[in-house]
Amino acid sequence: MADEPAAPSSDPHGPDPRITDLDALKVFTHPLRIRIYRALYTSREATASRLADQVDEAVSLVSYHLRKLAAHGFIVEAPGHGGDGRERWWQLSSDRGFTFRNADFDDRPEGAAVVSQVTRQLLATRNERYEQYLDEQAAWSREWTSAAFSSEYMPRLTAAELQEMADEMSALMRRWTERGRAAEEAGDIEGREHVAVQMYGFPYRD
Repeated sequence: MADEPAAPSSDPHGPDPRITDLDALKVFTHPLRIRIYRALYTSREATASRLADQVDEAVSLVSYHLRKLAAHGFIVEAPGHGGDGRERWWQLSSDRGFTFRNADFDDRPEGAAVVSQVTRQLLATRNERYEQYLDEQAAWSREWTSAAFSSEYMPRLTAAELQEMADEMSALMRRWTERGRAAEEAGDIEGREHVAVQMYGFPYRD
C-alpha cells in the first residue's frame, strides 16, 4: 500500500492501481481489512479460513470483510482451484498493491477526513509490525539483525524535489520487489524472508 488510484487493475503486473473513488478508499478505514489485505499479499492466495488463522479472527468475520474488499475490486477469486466449491480461494487483483493521493479527495471535507483516517490506520499497522520485530529481534540471526535498518534523513527540498525523490524510491522498491518475486518463482527461496520497508516523506517546520 502506498499513498497515491482508479479501481485496481485486472493485470497483476500492470501499474500501481490508484484509488480515486471515495467509497473504495473507505474500505480501508477498517483496520481488520488492512490486516487481511496484507496477509493475502504475503500468502498470494488463501481461503477465508487460512486468513482467519493468520489474523486470529473468526472465519465468518473474515469472510464478511473479504466480500467488502472484493466488492471494490481489491481482491478477486484465484483461478485454478477445484474442489467442492465450499470455500473460495482469493488473491489480490494487483500484486503491486494500491496507491492513493490526497489531491484526489481534498476538495471535500469528507474526502480529506477519510484520507486522514486511512493514513492513520496504515501508520498504526506499520508501527505494530515494526514493534513486533523489535520484540522478537532476539529470535532472528545476527545476519538478519545486522541487515535490518531504521534511518531518518532531513534534506531541505522543494515540493517538486520531494515528489521526484518519492518517484525514485518507488521505482527502487519495485525493482527489489520484482527481483524477489522472480527468484521465488524460479524456486530460489533458500534464506528468503518477507521484508517490510517503511518510508515516509513529509514537510515540517522547526
